[in-house]
Amino acid sequence: MKKTVLVLAFTTLMLGCKDKENQEPISQAPTPVNTDAETLYGEDFINVKILSPDQVGDIYSNLKPGDTVNVTFKAPVQAVCKEKGCWMQVDVGNTEPVMVRFKDYGFFVPKDIENKDVTVHGRAFIAEIGVEEQRHLAADAGKNQKDIDAIVKPQRSMGFTADGVKIVE
Repeated sequence: MKKTVLVLAFTTLMLGCKDKENQEPISQAPTPVNTDAETLYGEDFINVKILSPDQVGDIYSNLKPGDTVNVTFKAPVQAVCKEKGCWMQVDVGNTEPVMVRFKDYGFFVPKDIENKDVTVHGRAFIAEIGVEEQRHLAADAGKNQKDIDAIVKPQRSMGFTADGVKIVE
């Protein structure tokens, strides 16, 4: 008796699935239209106010070393690490770009995204970059040895630790 019930249940299940395969869908959901195709790296962020480069530049103008501000902004990429994509510099309209690194070194961006727009979400801060780190970053960016050797003093820099990055394709 148990075998018969199992065979009937199995047959019914298989026939039911087969019938559903042959049915026409009642209606199809509309295909979403995506005018700004974006690729996400890191953590997703939604329902946040996205600032312009000028607005972020104003925030940096008012930051002091040690201050941090949570912010999301969209800006063009000026440079990317050519070794791994482990950092990028974005233009916020100031005299220098913002150096963006990625939270806990947990993700990288493609090495060929210069001049593309990105939306970054994370923490803005002011940092001092030592000579050795500046030289390392210059080498990663593909600078020549003469330019690397010309770096001789620490530099105050606009830093950013991104939790997530969306690249506009």
